[in-house]
Amino acid sequence: MGKAAVARAFGEIKAALAVLNAEVDGAGVVPFSAADPLAGLADGCLEILAGSREVEAGIAGLKARAAVTYSDTAHVVAGPDVPVRAQEMAVAAEIGCVLALGPRAASSFLVTSHAVTATLPRTLEALQAGVISWSHAVVMSDETACLDPDGAAALEAHFLDPDAPDPARGCPVGQLPAHRFKAKARTWRERHQAGSIEKRHAKGVAERRVEFRPDQDGMAWLSAYLPADQALAGWNRLTAAARGRQGPDEPRSMPQLRADTFANAILTNSTPNVGDTGGGVSSSGSFTEVEGAVRDGVQSPIRAQVLVTVPVFSLMGVTDEPAVLDGYGPIPPSMARALVAGGAGTFYRVLVDPRDGAPLEIGRTSYRVTKAMRAWLRLRDGKCPFPGCSNNSLDNDADHILAWAKGGPTGISNLGQPCPKHHKLRHTTAWKPTAATKNEPPGWTSPTGRHYQSEHQDWEPAQWPPGWPSGFLPEARNKPENGAFWKMPSSSTLPCDAPMCGARPG
Repeated sequence: MGKAAVARAFGEIKAALAVLNAEVDGAGVVPFSAADPLAGLADGCLEILAGSREVEAGIAGLKARAAVTYSDTAHVVAGPDVPVRAQEMAVAAEIGCVLALGPRAASSFLVTSHAVTATLPRTLEALQAGVISWSHAVVMSDETACLDPDGAAALEAHFLDPDAPDPARGCPVGQLPAHRFKAKARTWRERHQAGSIEKRHAKGVAERRVEFRPDQDGMAWLSAYLPADQALAGWNRLTAAARGRQGPDEPRSMPQLRADTFANAILTNSTPNVGDTGGGVSSSGSFTEVEGAVRDGVQSPIRAQVLVTVPVFSLMGVTDEPAVLDGYGPIPPSMARALVAGGAGTFYRVLVDPRDGAPLEIGRTSYRVTKAMRAWLRLRDGKCPFPGCSNNSLDNDADHILAWAKGGPTGISNLGQPCPKHHKLRHTTAWKPTAATKNEPPGWTSPTGRHYQSEHQDWEPAQWPPGWPSGFLPEARNKPENGAFWKMPSSSTLPCDAPMCGARPG
């Protein structure tokens, strides 16, 4: 066995690759479809892509195990006289040379491999089964690095164990692009990580900075590490200002307009002030809203809004549960309270199902989608529901899944909010959205008939403060738009009277 078995196994893999390459070239022994060879070849290539993805994941799991086994044995072979740090560098260098990786990339690969094989058993199992990719495994390793063993196991179970007490809903993790999985894993970790998010946020604030990085072709990156509310506020303000400059005679794209507006703001004193734009940064440093940029002395009617969902007990200051900033994710409750106290004009009272934290249904009997319903769509979907899309822009469209002309109602369960690109894709190609519900955005069916689930928000009930009775439930005696009361078993009531709060009752 030994090396001969390894050589024989890889020889068989190479032979299988030759067969698959012949199939892609349409030179297989048997065509995919005798009746329609071209359509059959197209469908066959999708099957090859799907199979390749699974095999690549299995190979990645094999590489991780081989790297760790090599590292362990190399340490033993080197003996106790070799300094640990020097041996680690030697191992990383050897792996880097074999895989053609730089020193930093090789060390990172080895660290992730150790984490996956030693502390993340479900991740390794899913990787070997082809359920997730190596990129997903890297995300899992990164997001569990700061957790204790119990926390890491809980995060793994939430996303990879369908029998977990509260498994992730919607599209399986392995079918999400890794960057979307990272966003969901980060949200879960912020909610469940031991220790105060306020302390971690204070540490992050102390590390705020601006960085400069040269790039190619006479270009460079200038980025800032800021509190999330300030960063998102700046982004929304740039978007509003850029959108206000769009017009038939403006050749620049939105990214170019944002970049030019940003450069103009930091290099000159000609940026519009808060009085010019009708909004901006409050005295506490928190963003309120941008009422559209001034263009040629005329104010744009387009508004950049920030939506925040705040658990009611966090709003009251009796728990430390994170709030959710639309377009970013979990934020410290102190930041959310500052946004509320700053008088932000874009907060909505959000009534949710106390059992699972999901927004409740609202509907309408006319074609027009109201401003409130658009806000509800943003809460339900979080972003464009097309697989892998991260666009949470206010430019997203409210779209009837079953067309109004064909009897489709204007209710949350018959609406999606695709971004303009995927809205156009829906109406110009055979891509079609599937049914939605009050808590679940629509999935999508491709022209080949394959169905792709949407990414669901992981709504959770608000945390209860210690000592509070568990029978504290909503009392539906006020309309949602007029505010809500939550009833104690003693019949006392607590009004959510904070101005424009996005309170989320448990």
